[in-house]
Amino acid sequence: MVEAVLGIDVGKDKLHVALLFPGKKPKAKAIANTPEGHQTLVQWLQQQDANQVHACLEATSTYGEAVAEALYEAGHRVSIVNPARIGGFAKSELSRTKTDKVDAALIARFCAAICPSLWTPPPTEVKQLQALVRRLEALKQMHQQESNRLETATAQVIALIEEHLKYLKQDIQRTEQLIKDHFEQHPALKQQRDLLTSIPGIAQTTASLLLAEIVSWKAFESAKQLAAYIGLTPQERTSGSSVRGRTQLSRTGSGRLRTALYMPAVVAKRHNPTIRAFCERLAGRGKTTMQIVGAAMRKLAHIVYGVLKSNRPFDPNLTS
Repeated sequence: MVEAVLGIDVGKDKLHVALLFPGKKPKAKAIANTPEGHQTLVQWLQQQDANQVHACLEATSTYGEAVAEALYEAGHRVSIVNPARIGGFAKSELSRTKTDKVDAALIARFCAAICPSLWTPPPTEVKQLQALVRRLEALKQMHQQESNRLETATAQVIALIEEHLKYLKQDIQRTEQLIKDHFEQHPALKQQRDLLTSIPGIAQTTASLLLAEIVSWKAFESAKQLAAYIGLTPQERTSGSSVRGRTQLSRTGSGRLRTALYMPAVVAKRHNPTIRAFCERLAGRGKTTMQIVGAAMRKLAHIVYGVLKSNRPFDPNLTS
């Protein structure tokens, strides 16, 4: 068996792949992003004498999850990486051409050169929670968008919007109940949720999203790794001979998790004794409001990791 890598450029309807054997030119193929297309890909790899490949794709929305699972179940190794890493690799190669076929080959070369860490599918109960949480998020976004339209709508359209808002509110309530029922059916997940809600600033909605998107805290060797995964590690920017550089969040991790932690961090600044004291120290050192909020988000991620790893509720005496 010859080792090979497979770069996958993911689209909503189509996948462009590049199969790269050592010392050879990549073999390209385009397939439908459907269950049938995924099986076609698995069969094509067998025909190419690639019985086990290291497949790599970008973490773009949810369009790549199904093919990743299909390849994993077929015995292949799979990595799902942040698009920013692929972008940085492209810059290192001075790549200028950007097409689906070129991107697939780029991802294959990235995989061969970097050997990114391997991905494993989430447990079934976490996958189901993830689907419910993302559905709830989408419904709330639709509700907010419709509410905004009321401001400029005509009287006739207002009636239609209000009817839709009523339906969306009912759907939101049904989905929230399904999430509650899901936790009742899975005691281990419920215990983790209760640990997270013991942290001042984190309510059940945020706890549910954290468990759905982090998938497993055991995948991270430290709280710093979790913070980096979320994109909360500080990144300094300096230019030329400038004496004063800017420090900001790297933002190269999960945007969904960063969004989820923003308001909890704002609340924790006031009501979480550990984070309140931490933020007061930063304010005394002249940090800006946004720098303090970002640091509070990072501190909150560390506390999340701590309570999950220790399997004990939040204790300010242990995290100060």
